[in-house]
Amino acid sequence: MLFLIKDSPSSVPKIQRGTEEMAVNKPGNAELFSTQLERAEGYGEIWKIVKETVRNFLGKSRVNMMLFLDALPLRLGAYHSVGTNNIVLNKSLVELVEATAKSKLEVNAFTYTLLVHEYLHALGYLSEDDVRRLVLRISRACFGENHVATRLARNGPWALLSGVQIDGLVAPESPMEIVKDFEKPNRDYIV
Repeated sequence: MLFLIKDSPSSVPKIQRGTEEMAVNKPGNAELFSTQLERAEGYGEIWKIVKETVRNFLGKSRVNMMLFLDALPLRLGAYHSVGTNNIVLNKSLVELVEATAKSKLEVNAFTYTLLVHEYLHALGYLSEDDVRRLVLRISRACFGENHVATRLARNGPWALLSGVQIDGLVAPESPMEIVKDFEKPNRDYIV
């Protein structure tokens, strides 16, 4: 039996049932990814984990992505405009999670979940439902069934805010900002 998510013309690779976790979750990988996510400092380090887990799971990657932070409505976590190399992350929502989360790992897992979702859009997966399922599959395979990133992928990132009343909260206006050193080039070169 095969897994196949209906998607854009570049559909997800067929993976035989039972080999999905083995393909990615070689001995120690879940522990390695979990440790990296827990220790990650800043968006750039979380982004490296996003790219590595997606590359390990799908065999696909994209370079030269840029991250912007903006005050968006609190029901919107992030977005990617098709045809660009930009991801816009909701600065106000991340700040709210930072203020209410129980641990740094929860904040990093929340950020990971939003970024991996938008990165999959940047790779050409456009269906929201298919991307949500892919985020869950990637998280489960790379972090394990009981990891906070997998729980957020399964229940939605807003699960961290289940006790917070966000209806009626308005994010304060602030200018959009670019995250410097978000994606560092793999090679040194002179321009």
